[in-house]
Amino acid sequence: MKIRLGSTEIGLFRYLGLWTAIALLFTLQNTLNNGLQRPSWPLSDLIRWSLIQWYSWAALAPLVFRLAERYPVRGTLRFRGLAQQLVASLCTTFLAMVLGALVSTLFEPSGFFEQLGYFLEQHFAIGVLTYWTLFAIQQAIQFHAEKARRELEASRLATELAQSRLQVLKTQLQPHFLFNTLHAIVTLLDEDKLSAEDMLLRLSELLRAFLEDYDGQEIPLRRELELLELYLGIQRRRFKDRLTTRIHVAPDVMDAAVPSLVLQPIVENAIRYGIGQHVGEDCVEIDCRREGDMLCIDVRNYNSTLDEGGQAGGHGIGLSNTRLRMRELYGDHASLRLDLIVPRGVACRLRLPYRDLDEDALPEHVPACA
Repeated sequence: MKIRLGSTEIGLFRYLGLWTAIALLFTLQNTLNNGLQRPSWPLSDLIRWSLIQWYSWAALAPLVFRLAERYPVRGTLRFRGLAQQLVASLCTTFLAMVLGALVSTLFEPSGFFEQLGYFLEQHFAIGVLTYWTLFAIQQAIQFHAEKARRELEASRLATELAQSRLQVLKTQLQPHFLFNTLHAIVTLLDEDKLSAEDMLLRLSELLRAFLEDYDGQEIPLRRELELLELYLGIQRRRFKDRLTTRIHVAPDVMDAAVPSLVLQPIVENAIRYGIGQHVGEDCVEIDCRREGDMLCIDVRNYNSTLDEGGQAGGHGIGLSNTRLRMRELYGDHASLRLDLIVPRGVACRLRLPYRDLDEDALPEHVPACA
C-alpha cells in the first residue's frame, strides 16, 4: 500500500516510519525537558502524546500537499496564493488539534474540550510551522519534477529538431542529384539514344533503391557503395571512356556505419568540377579504410583544382549539406575537408567515428547495378 503526496508516492510503512522517527525525536526533547521538572511525567505518556500529535499530521499531510498544488505561491498571483495558504495553514492546524484531541480522549480521563485546549496551547504554533514545512517540501518536489520534465522536453525537442534538420538535408540531396541526371539524359537524347535509355533504366533502379532503402540516418558502408555504384554507372555511361572509377575498400570496414547517401554528393561534386568542367579524361578513386577509432574515406579526382577559397571550383549544395549532416550526427567528432593533389587534382577527405552497424535490423540489400 502506498500513500500519495501530490504527484509523489511513498510506501505506507516507510511513511509511518518517517513520522514515528519525528515523534520519537520530539519525545527525546520532551524527556530532557521533563527531567528538569518535578513531578515528572512517565516516559510512556510522553511517547503516547508525541505519537498522537505527529500521527495527526501524518493523516493530514496528503491534504497539505493537495492544498499546496491547488493554491501555489508563484507567478503573478503569488500574493493571492500566499494569503490563501495562510488561511489554509491556520485551518489545517486547527483540524490537526481537533484530531489530536479526539484521539487523546480515548486515553485520557479529561474530556474533548479540555484536551482541545491543551493541544491549542501546547502545539498550535509548532503545528503552523509543520504546515509550512510540508508546503515547502511539496514546492521543492514539484520544482525538481518540473525541472526534470522541462529538461526531458527540451531534450526531446532538440532531438526532433535535429532529426528534422537531417531529414531536410537528406531530401535536398535527392532532388539535386535527380535534376543533374535528368539534364544529362536530355543532353544525350540527341547524341546517343541507347546511352540515354540505359541511363534512364539505371536512374529508375537508383530511385527505387532510394524509396525502398532503410529510412534511418545511417546505413552500412557496403550498402552505401551499392547505391554509389548505381550512380557511377550512370556517370560512366554519360562520359563513356573519359571517366574511370576505382573503389578500394578494406574488408574490415564493410559494415561500418555511414550517413546514408554521404558518398553520392561527394562523388557528384568531384565529377562536376572535374571532368564536367575540364577537357580530357579523369579518374575518380574512392578509398575506404580504418585508422584507429576513425573511418577514413577519401574521394579523389585528378582533373580539377582548388580555388583561392579552398573549394573545388565552387561550393555546391552537396558538400555544404554533407557537412551539416555530419555536424548534426557526430558533432565535432567528424570532419570533411578538401586537399590539393600535386600536380593536379583534389581529394575530399571524410573522417567519421568508426562503429559497426547491425545489419540485421535493416531490410534486404538493394540490388547492385548490373
